[in-house]
Amino acid sequence: MNFPNDLKYTKDHEWVRVDGGVATVGITEFAQHELGEIVFAETPAPGRSVSKGDSLCVVESTKAASDVYAPIAGKVKEGNGALQGNPQLINTDPYGEGWMVKLEGFSAGDIAALMSSEQYRALVGEKA
Repeated sequence: MNFPNDLKYTKDHEWVRVDGGVATVGITEFAQHELGEIVFAETPAPGRSVSKGDSLCVVESTKAASDVYAPIAGKVKEGNGALQGNPQLINTDPYGEGWMVKLEGFSAGDIAALMSSEQYRALVGEKA
């Protein structure tokens, strides 16, 4: 599986990509593989403040419904509207077009506390 080195990860299988003052959040390739075919994704409205660990989004697959948790505290800048009509983007491009939420107003400390790709790979039991 692919775990890009420029991302940070959580034990709950979310990823974070920081670009300036914006943190893009999604679920990992491992998570989408475990869930199976994603059939629905609900993202939060812009302006919502979230704390680390809050339920951020909901994804439903042919297997189950799952919460996606906020890996960091911040304010929702944007939800990925493309997922409303095409939730399968999470399956086909989890680190690109399948992103879920963009957050702003987060702390560098929250980002630093996340796992590296090597740490996440060890968590899911995959050899580098």
